[in-house]
Amino acid sequence: MTEQVAPARETPAAVWADMRAGNARFVAGEPHHPNQDVERRHVLAAAQTPRAALFGCADSRLAAEIIFDQGLGDLFVVRNAGQVASDSAVASLEYAVAALDVPLIIVLAHDACGAVRAAIDSTTLESPELPSGIWQLIAKIVPAARTVLRENDGVDPRELDAEDVGIAHLRNTIDDILASSRLIADAVAAGRLGIVGANYRLSEGTAVPHVTVGIAD
Repeated sequence: MTEQVAPARETPAAVWADMRAGNARFVAGEPHHPNQDVERRHVLAAAQTPRAALFGCADSRLAAEIIFDQGLGDLFVVRNAGQVASDSAVASLEYAVAALDVPLIIVLAHDACGAVRAAIDSTTLESPELPSGIWQLIAKIVPAARTVLRENDGVDPRELDAEDVGIAHLRNTIDDILASSRLIADAVAAGRLGIVGANYRLSEGTAVPHVTVGIAD
């Protein structure tokens, strides 16, 4: 009997290249809709082997599998408003790395983010009091708003571009993940894991990378 050889593990760069190709198909209106049939559903009933983990904002317009033209079992998706690196989000990503052996984490922000706008507005003296749960969530976005405010000295916070703040927060989120998870940081250092921080443009459909960690050229 011929011994079956397990497929080679994909590199972080190869997975990201495929994700970018899928996003290009989505933008062009030519998606392949892979791995969405009955056979795929049956295959996955026994186990999952996702190609990447995606940590994104919970905004209803950020449907990860659609944006990257992926299918059932292709992405391990973690989401909350503003893609804030909460304990539960980081633990879920650790599970994807340790138990599912994903070679790539995509952190996906987007323009016109309501959580980012709320964080910006909270820096003004006349900002209304927020419900405690919402405040606890957006508090981690406020440092990015203050950073952009310092870079635009004298600008009214209400005039800040939420996309600029969102990209600053995207960088902070990746820093938070690496600082709070030795498991993830060690996987990146060992070359087994890459992280991409991308910003999704709602009107264009493009996922534009702004941060890459552990992705070989």
